[in-house]
Amino acid sequence: MEKLRQIGEAIGSLRAFMAFREEIQINRRQCCLLFDAFSLAFDVITQELRQHLRFDENQTNWHALENPMKELHKVIKEGEYYVKQCLEPKDWWAKAISLNLNTDCVEFHLHNLLWCFTVVLEAIENAGEISGQDLETIQLKRIVLLKKYEHAWMERKLFFHRFAEHYLLSQEMCNSFSSVWKEDRWLLTELISEKKISMTLTKHESQLAELVLAPRDELHSTSVLAGSKDFQVRRRLGDGGQYKEVQWMGESFALRHCFCDSNSMSAEISLLTSVMHPNVLNYMYVFSDDERKEHFVLMELMNKDLGRYIKEISSARRRVPFPLLVAVDIMIQIARGMEYLHSKKLYHGDLNPSNILVRSRSHSSDGYLHVKITGFGQSGTKSWKQSSQSSNQTDKYHCIWYAPEVLAEQERSPRSQSAKFTEKADVYSFAMICFELLAGKIPFEDDHLQGDRMSRNIRAGERPLFPSQSPKYLTNLTKKCWHDDPSQRPSFSSICRVLRYTKRFLIMHPDHNQPDLPSPPADYLDIEMCLLNKFKVWTTVEASKVSEIPFQMFCYRVLERERDKTSMNQTERCLDSESDQTSVCGDEIGLQMMVQGKAFSNSGALPRSQSQPEILKKLSGKLDMKASKLSGNFFLDLYQSQFNLYCYDGLSKV
Repeated sequence: MEKLRQIGEAIGSLRAFMAFREEIQINRRQCCLLFDAFSLAFDVITQELRQHLRFDENQTNWHALENPMKELHKVIKEGEYYVKQCLEPKDWWAKAISLNLNTDCVEFHLHNLLWCFTVVLEAIENAGEISGQDLETIQLKRIVLLKKYEHAWMERKLFFHRFAEHYLLSQEMCNSFSSVWKEDRWLLTELISEKKISMTLTKHESQLAELVLAPRDELHSTSVLAGSKDFQVRRRLGDGGQYKEVQWMGESFALRHCFCDSNSMSAEISLLTSVMHPNVLNYMYVFSDDERKEHFVLMELMNKDLGRYIKEISSARRRVPFPLLVAVDIMIQIARGMEYLHSKKLYHGDLNPSNILVRSRSHSSDGYLHVKITGFGQSGTKSWKQSSQSSNQTDKYHCIWYAPEVLAEQERSPRSQSAKFTEKADVYSFAMICFELLAGKIPFEDDHLQGDRMSRNIRAGERPLFPSQSPKYLTNLTKKCWHDDPSQRPSFSSICRVLRYTKRFLIMHPDHNQPDLPSPPADYLDIEMCLLNKFKVWTTVEASKVSEIPFQMFCYRVLERERDKTSMNQTERCLDSESDQTSVCGDEIGLQMMVQGKAFSNSGALPRSQSQPEILKKLSGKLDMKASKLSGNFFLDLYQSQFNLYCYDGLSKV
């Protein structure tokens, strides 16, 4: 109950900001969409709580909701910070430059909301299964879930027709996901045009107006940047000296300084400025001085690279650098960034921890990081291909991040790079990063072999060894990603779906860091392979829309429940074969546990003298009355027949 109160408090705080929505001049439509989505999510959750649970159970059955609610509260607070940034009374031009070139509203905040909201709804359903004072109500709730998670609903059109409103996916909401950034961009263009007409702009303001309105790959004069009175270089970033932290118009940025010819770099500039994703470094504007062949690239500021960050937080006592939930969240962000790049036919070719930049997340006390990929592209100019903060450890072990087929090609033809820039080579590199996140050490760090010998061993099939405590459901995915056969490695879209559902498992089981806890009831990668056979569109290189996340999670849940049920049936058959002489009394007790679960602890044990036909007669007689109380649920006309079949199936063994 406390977590629900905190979520309501966060919504109230956001509502207070939105009282001044007319004063939001940057990304107003996106802020309104975010507020509407959060408010609707809270309304649906409270409605589901009233339907599935009772308030007097908040000290018992509500405990399973605490962790999912905590995660949702974090998501909403991060969204609140985004709205606050857009509303803050800073220099208007500074906000226009720093905030208009990102898609964080939909691709980060709403992505996290739709994923987390789906988990919260499932947690409420699970808690509701054992909520109630009488057997009939509990049985009806279980039948509702049985019918909800049937195979028939694994058709996308049927799912959206039936559950769209339930999962915040109304047609209006989905249309807004696709159009809201363009609407804000158009509003910004109109606002700048009005400023030009209604007021006299200074020379510097006119330059800034041209900067904001121009195509991103257009080169601008260095005087726009360096000629500004408040432009300051704060410090160097990394070891190379090419990157600096600068302050401009009250905002902090990273600035890349390099010397190259504009004509030779035009393709590279177009590539770098064409991408826009929360998990890919944002190359915002490029400034040039043709006479000096000098270029400056303005970028968003990050703290450090992942390799350096892991090295700083690791110690003898803290060998594993991240809690498991944080590690999986980092994996998801890397996979999402790579999924986006691959959807644009951009292959990294040099994915390693020094090319992954991180910074702390706002309002996160759990160690969560915001992750962004850099260093991508196929430029022949070395200075543009270097990572922003090169790491000595990455240079020392450079071959460990490359797939066997890449190393084999380098062995045959050192100058050839065709095998390096492929989807599956990037997946292999991702697997090695996952190993470092889970194991807390660089792959092959303990191996005495280096250089050519290490490369030869990798090509021969050698892979790093996970610590014994590493969870199998994550090590199995990692091993699949570094498979020797590139065709056996999953795509980043598949990896995203598997990791999202894995994170859901960790949220639903908050004691996942404790030893001897159960693994997921099904192999999620196996489920993904089954779903790929059913949904051919999932095999395309297109990045998944955020509006598809609830449907994808739903399909996983259907197959997981099905496999869990199959496993339970097999266990029951084994137990039946071992206990053919079980007494009727013992069977009744087992039946009570199977059918009622926790309900008997609330309503008392069933009298032994009551016969099984009498039980069914009593339940069947009250069924219509209970069904009428649950109006609006699924398949009320099928309750009677489904309920009888369910009960007779349970009693048939007695």
